[in-house]
Amino acid sequence: MVLRVVIMSGSVGAGHDGAAEELARRVRERGHEVVRLDLLDLVAWRIGWLVRRCYAAELARVPRTWGWVLTTLQRHRWLAALVGFLVYRLAAPATQAALTPCPDLVVSVYPGASQLLGRMRSRGELDAPVVTFLTDMSVHPLWISPGVDLHLALHEVAAAQAGEAGAETVRVGGAAVRPRFRPAYASVERAVVRSRLGIPADRPAALITGGCWGLGDLLATAADIAATGLATPVVVCGTNTQLQAIVRARGLGVAVGWIDDLAPLMRACDVVVQNAGGLTSLEALACGVPVLSYRCLPGHGTSNAAALHEAGLAAWPTDLGALRAALIKALEGPPPAVPELVLADPTELLVGVCPGTAAAATRDRDVAPVPAPREVDPVTPATARDIDAAAAEAAGAAGVPA
Repeated sequence: MVLRVVIMSGSVGAGHDGAAEELARRVRERGHEVVRLDLLDLVAWRIGWLVRRCYAAELARVPRTWGWVLTTLQRHRWLAALVGFLVYRLAAPATQAALTPCPDLVVSVYPGASQLLGRMRSRGELDAPVVTFLTDMSVHPLWISPGVDLHLALHEVAAAQAGEAGAETVRVGGAAVRPRFRPAYASVERAVVRSRLGIPADRPAALITGGCWGLGDLLATAADIAATGLATPVVVCGTNTQLQAIVRARGLGVAVGWIDDLAPLMRACDVVVQNAGGLTSLEALACGVPVLSYRCLPGHGTSNAAALHEAGLAAWPTDLGALRAALIKALEGPPPAVPELVLADPTELLVGVCPGTAAAATRDRDVAPVPAPREVDPVTPATARDIDAAAAEAAGAAGVPA
C-alpha cells in the first residue's frame, strides 16, 4: 500500500528541517509519496517570516530571554495552550487547504506544527493520523498536543519527559540522521580535510558549533579551549561572518563559514563542542566523535545538555576546569561507539500508525524498545579499499602524504 505522507517542519535554524529531510528520504525509500510543508509559510499575514527573524535576533542579542520564555511556558501550561491556540487560529485555514486531499499520515517535526495539527485532529478537521517526531533529547510541553496519535522519541530519556509533559502515546524510535554522518573509513580523509581548511595535522582539533547561524558564546568557548592547550579550536561560524572575522583576527583557532556538509569536518576533528544539543549532537555521535555540551544556549540548549548528560551521550562541563577534564577524557579515551539511537530507523513506527499497515495492528500505548538497528552505509573490504584509494588520490592532489 502506497501512502501519501505529509511532513511539516518549521524553518527556524536547520535542525527541524534536517530531520524532516531525512525522514522524507527514508519514507520515500519505502515506496511512499512525501510532501513537505513549512508551518511558517502557512501562518497568516507573513507572521511566520517575522517569527523567524525575531527568533534569530533574540538568540543573537538577548538569549537569556528565550530561556525565560521556555521556562514560563513550562511552568504555566495555560500560556503554552494559548500559544497553541494562536498558532491554530493563524495557520489552520492555509494548512487545511494544503492538506487537501487528505493524506494518509501527517508528521510534525516542530512544536508549533504539533500544536496546530493536534488541535485540527481533536476538532475533527483532520482525518489522517498525526505523529510528532521529537527531534531533541529534551521535550518541552509545547511539543505535546492531546490530538496527536503518536509521539516518537529519540531515547528513553526523551520518552519519559514526553510522558511527564502529558503525551499519552509515546514510543522510542531513534533519530533521523543522514547516512553520510558515519565514522571515518580511512585516516587519510582527516588529513585531506585538515589540509584544505588549515587545521594543524599534528595536534587534536575541537570542532565548536552553534547551529547554522553561529549563535551563542562561541568566541568564549574557543578562547577557553585554546586556554587549555589541549586542542586547536575549529569554529563553525555558519552565516555569522562577524564571528568568523573576530576568531581569525584574535588568532583563536580555525574559523570556517557556511558548510553544506559537516560530516567530513566532524570526522576530521577529535571532539565536538556544541551549545544547542540538537541535530548536530546526533550527527557527531553518528560519526563516532565524542560530544561535549558547553556554554549552552538558554532554554533548549541547557535542557538538551541535561538530557544528553542523563542519557550518557555527552558530558556537560560548566566551567573551565571541568572543560579541561572533559577534553582530556574525550581526547585520551577510545573513540565512542555509535549509539543505538542513531542506528535505529523510526520510519517503521512512523508509517505503522496508518490503518491497514502491519505495524498498526501491534502498536500500543506503552513506551516500546528501540527497533533493531538498520545497516547504515555498510562497508565491505572492497568498498573500504575503494574509499582508501579515492582518499589517497585526493590527498596526493592536495599535497598531503597518505
